[in-house]
Amino acid sequence: MKKQTLLNTYVNNITMSQAIESIENMIASEKKSYVVAINVDVVMKIENDPYLKQIVDEADMVLVDGKPLIWISKFHGNKVKEKISGSDLVPELCKISAEKGYKIFIIGGKEGIAKKAKKTLKIKYPNIQIVGTYAPPMGFENNPQELDKINNMISKAGPDLLIACFGCPKQEKWIYENISKYNAKVTVCAGATVDFLAGNVKRAPKWMSDHGLEWFYRFLQEPRRMFKRYFIDDMKIIKLIWKYKK
Repeated sequence: MKKQTLLNTYVNNITMSQAIESIENMIASEKKSYVVAINVDVVMKIENDPYLKQIVDEADMVLVDGKPLIWISKFHGNKVKEKISGSDLVPELCKISAEKGYKIFIIGGKEGIAKKAKKTLKIKYPNIQIVGTYAPPMGFENNPQELDKINNMISKAGPDLLIACFGCPKQEKWIYENISKYNAKVTVCAGATVDFLAGNVKRAPKWMSDHGLEWFYRFLQEPRRMFKRYFIDDMKIIKLIWKYKK
């Protein structure tokens, strides 16, 4: 898919419906693909992590998750059409999967959260096929035996969609290093989406999301954990806005 420059990476300038259509085409093609979504935090990580930049640059689809990046794209004269977060995309993919019979595997989150998400989704979409869930232990990415176990588990289930919820950059690096070792058609980086699906964490009201305040809502929910990310690390984006302005 054609991409355009946005700060230090490249993104697909598409709408939600176009994203879903493209993912369905990926499933039909049976070529292993992966989808990432970038926000201010991911952009800042890319700036200081060449390996993560390589992974994002090589992704089959890169979505823009965050109003600030939409505003920056407009300021740079190449506005991105729509904000598409993993937590918005995945529920839509679940809905279409229930209608068309796509198989889903959910991996990530704390113990029991993915199973709770499955239960919640089955109530909402009785026909949905969730063929597996798993919450890997801490440090799994450095444990060859655990990685083999996970890859075999996914391959045995053979999902059309693998929803990976480890947070950035762990999920992106795990996918990049293991996609050739497991049998799933399309893998979607989805961060905290498993918590939203399970109902453990509430999404921001739509008006806040529409006005670029979803980050503030998350900060109010977890101020200690989110303070450094939002008020120290992510503020450095201001420098990048001018650095990458042509």
